[in-house]
Amino acid sequence: MTSSSVAARYENTYDNPLLFKSELGRPFQRGFTLPSPDFTYGRPNLAKDGGAADAVSGWVPTAVQTLPRKEKRPERDFVALNKACVGAGLVTAQEQFEYRATHDVRRRVTDEEKNKTKLKRIPASMTFGVSTRPSTPVFDLLEHKYQDRWLQERRKSEMSKREKMQQKQNLNKGIYETRASLLRKYCPPVDQPPLWQMPRFQKQGPHLETFRSVEARKAAFSHHGSDCTARTGVFGHGIYEGAKN
Repeated sequence: MTSSSVAARYENTYDNPLLFKSELGRPFQRGFTLPSPDFTYGRPNLAKDGGAADAVSGWVPTAVQTLPRKEKRPERDFVALNKACVGAGLVTAQEQFEYRATHDVRRRVTDEEKNKTKLKRIPASMTFGVSTRPSTPVFDLLEHKYQDRWLQERRKSEMSKREKMQQKQNLNKGIYETRASLLRKYCPPVDQPPLWQMPRFQKQGPHLETFRSVEARKAAFSHHGSDCTARTGVFGHGIYEGAKN
């Protein structure tokens, strides 16, 4: 919109936004004139149904308009078309394509599909909405019936567990272990084989010995075994940690 067209809309110069000057510390204003006090805002209501008085005095039900329904055409039966092509001696893809373009076979609609397409008529006494929740049994709560029921279920489960344990004990009661059965179950301990090592290093001893004697070595390891419980780390080499609850 050009400045001339904007200025032509406003007869008074005080209403022309192009002539306004911005005031210090205030937002920019636009001079739009409002209609007369008798003007009614909103969209006009074209339907003349009597208004609130007619709705209070009586309710006129409107007729339900049924929407026109399009009949669904069944799908093409390609199995029957392929069978007809082979029967006519058409084998190649081009011949079969031309045969399908000139012939049309539709699938037969089964009874199940017919029933699906039928409109379900809703009875007049049908009530819509969420069903009302059943009332809380206050008397059962006051009499602690739910607690008694839970205790009975727990007693039954405990009794069934005891019966199963008793049956297991009775089955194993008449069985005695003999020397042959014990020897059959016994697995003698087997020492693990030493780690593989090159032959040239098998007879060589350590080059460093940080302990003065064998007794000092044993004493140091025994002290570490008793002291590592209060230290941090996987091997107990860290700092001391405080007591835990």
